[in-house]
Amino acid sequence: MVTEPGPVKTSESEAGFEDYPLTRQEYISAMVHFYRGEMYRSQVWRTRLDTTTNWAVVTTAAVISFTFGDPNHPHVLLLLSNLIITVFLFHEARRFRYFDVYRSRVRMLEENFYLPMLTRQLVSPDREWGKCVAEDLDRPSFKTSLFEAIGFRLSRNFVWMYFILMIAWLMKLFIHPTQAASVAEIFARMAVGPIPPWMVLAGFSLFAGAIAAAVYAAARYGVSEDEIRGLERNRQRWRV
Repeated sequence: MVTEPGPVKTSESEAGFEDYPLTRQEYISAMVHFYRGEMYRSQVWRTRLDTTTNWAVVTTAAVISFTFGDPNHPHVLLLLSNLIITVFLFHEARRFRYFDVYRSRVRMLEENFYLPMLTRQLVSPDREWGKCVAEDLDRPSFKTSLFEAIGFRLSRNFVWMYFILMIAWLMKLFIHPTQAASVAEIFARMAVGPIPPWMVLAGFSLFAGAIAAAVYAAARYGVSEDEIRGLERNRQRWRV
């Protein structure tokens, strides 16, 4: 008589993690530590955003102070500093995208785990939030595009630096080396070495126009929101 083999019994030392049920207390404890870890990483990237902004502010202030410190200092330094600020802008947009990855996870936990606990209504607004976060841990993705990130940082911080540099450039042309008597004189001072003034003005106008177009596009296509208005609720952003 042949008997079929029964289920193989595994010893406690051979059992895997999946062989034990997850208790409610263990689940809550794991979520608390997970929240703390994601909050810490979010804060680290948020601090890096502030650092990049500070670099841009210091650069703007230093260039303006140096240019106005001596009438013989060329005005072109103010124009070239716009390029440095643009580099900072792209660098900060990249950091914002990484910050937004962890901030979105933090907000997902706050809205679907802590909110029901605080309101004593133990039903998550989004029943699939755990699966969404788990998939993002397995395959992390940016929640904002590069264009959106540039729009965020440009409309909040960097547009003011560009504006200040533009005003400083016009003031430099007006007062140095002596106060200009006419608009034609200001125009003549725009020349940079062999580059005629009309070419300098055209290049500056194109650059200023590009900045204005970027700010308008950011507002036009819904990038006027910021990082605290629940962008992570849009599931499509988890697949950018």
